[in-house]
Amino acid sequence: MADSANSFSLRTLRTVFLDRDGVLNRKLPEGRYITTYNEFQPLPGVPQAIARLNRAGLRVVVVSNQRGIALGLYTSEDVRSIHSALQSWLQSHGAHIDAFYFCPHDAHQCNCRKPLPGLFHQARADFPDIAASSSLMIGDSLSDIEFGHRLGSTTVFIEGDANLRKPGAEEARQLADLCFPSLPEATDALLAHRAAPDPLA
Repeated sequence: MADSANSFSLRTLRTVFLDRDGVLNRKLPEGRYITTYNEFQPLPGVPQAIARLNRAGLRVVVVSNQRGIALGLYTSEDVRSIHSALQSWLQSHGAHIDAFYFCPHDAHQCNCRKPLPGLFHQARADFPDIAASSSLMIGDSLSDIEFGHRLGSTTVFIEGDANLRKPGAEEARQLADLCFPSLPEATDALLAHRAAPDPLA
């Protein structure tokens, strides 16, 4: 499943960073943006997967680029409203996200647009015990995987719908430590691996 370095990271895993669109919910075609919760379509098995991460004692943090704000298509408050509704829906399924962070900028305007590390630093400011070495980044795009890779975190590429992948998806797949079709399948494998007896013990 992973080499010894990644196995060590999974065994000491404390925080799971998740991209949003394409991981938690159905991604819209390239160039289109989710502007309201009515357009937000959760993917099958997502609340159950997040609930399992919660029960395993892992912190679950969403980090997403929201370029549509910079383009004037929706506002930061719109994104917060979507996340609030998502949180309520997850809680109704016995799951929760510990924190949401998003970048409202266009490219080359900030240090928080993935793959730059600003969203990780925002999370660590709120949760000082977060460390890259005990964190995992799960995403469906090259920027997600580069984000985790640059930090030194284990990375998981979600293959998702082949028709909706962003350019660079194949490079992301090659760069990622692990690949799975969906978040539920990634969660199953990661938790099973994390709980397995240490062969060196």
